[in-house]
Amino acid sequence: MKLFIIALLLTSSDSWLSAAPPRQKPPSILLSTVSSVPETLAKPRNKLTLRQKQFWEDVETSVFDIQKAFQSSSSELTRIDSFQTIAQWKTSPPQPSAELHDPCEEYMPGLTAKPFWENDPKLFPWMKPLEDQSATIITEFFEVMKKEDAARKEEVERLAQLKAMYDVRSEDAPTLFNSDSAWQNDVMGSGWSAVRLQRLGEWNTENCARFPKTYEVVRSLDIPLAVRGVCFAKQSSGSGVFPHSDGRNFILTSHLGLKVPGTKEDGVWMKVGEETRGWEEGKVVTIDTSFVHTTSNQSTEDRYVLILDFWHPETTEIERRCLEMVYDLRNKFERGEIPVRKLNKKYDDGDEEEGRGLAGLWSALTGGNK
Repeated sequence: MKLFIIALLLTSSDSWLSAAPPRQKPPSILLSTVSSVPETLAKPRNKLTLRQKQFWEDVETSVFDIQKAFQSSSSELTRIDSFQTIAQWKTSPPQPSAELHDPCEEYMPGLTAKPFWENDPKLFPWMKPLEDQSATIITEFFEVMKKEDAARKEEVERLAQLKAMYDVRSEDAPTLFNSDSAWQNDVMGSGWSAVRLQRLGEWNTENCARFPKTYEVVRSLDIPLAVRGVCFAKQSSGSGVFPHSDGRNFILTSHLGLKVPGTKEDGVWMKVGEETRGWEEGKVVTIDTSFVHTTSNQSTEDRYVLILDFWHPETTEIERRCLEMVYDLRNKFERGEIPVRKLNKKYDDGDEEEGRGLAGLWSALTGGNK
């Protein structure tokens, strides 16, 4: 159950084909999953549970502590206040700023929204150095892939020998790229898989040890990594990812091409909003995944990229610190590390049955019941 919930909470930064099923939108992490609401919303769509109210009280306290630590004025946190208000359904949901822009309720107002961002060294001083060191990353990646493939071949042979005696299959041999959860593949498609270096703001020590040079390059460039993730992503030959929006407008995503088996004209492309582009090996392309996006790999080989999620350049240092706190606190609630306590405030909206306010997604947030 815990793995299912974590998988529901994460979304990735790759996408799919034009002939795909209707686009899908991942459920919001911090609020209700109701998807249809009038534009003139006058009251919350769903009541918060007691546990959710505790979460947002803790967020409010932590924001105040961050404000004191930064010695900042309340005006510097206006957008964080709006983020909290929108995420708790206290105001109208965010409206798209362009065609096929599809932001979710984890939203920060006032940020520039466009499908593709050019590699401006003033905005992204780390991108050119990343491209300059791409050969190191590409070489290490395929060296590890070769070793992993050899190890899997040995395991397949071992399982084949056991097949006569035990109920085992060669498909049970582990692979470096493991597909995401069933829900994730409903959105991403079975042809997409990833090796996570960072997920939900936490580094995967085992995978980072597999790719020490890549880890060192990424950490050395002062990239303002956001809370979503860093991963190697594989798009299998003949596949693509369903059209979807990742929702959060305060995170941008860069793809560093590792192996690109064709051009846009060859059917190897990504479409973000209404614009379609390809990848280049050793080059960075940056997108805003709060736009509906989709990819295609119609070549005969797999496509590989390194994905990095980072803070929108128009967010401030104190805003980033607050957002990091929100998602770190969410992780702690999810793991049952925050004990249940009495609320600090009185609420006049009543209390929703535990777990109902988020369509059951927060049923794990009960102080340890997993």
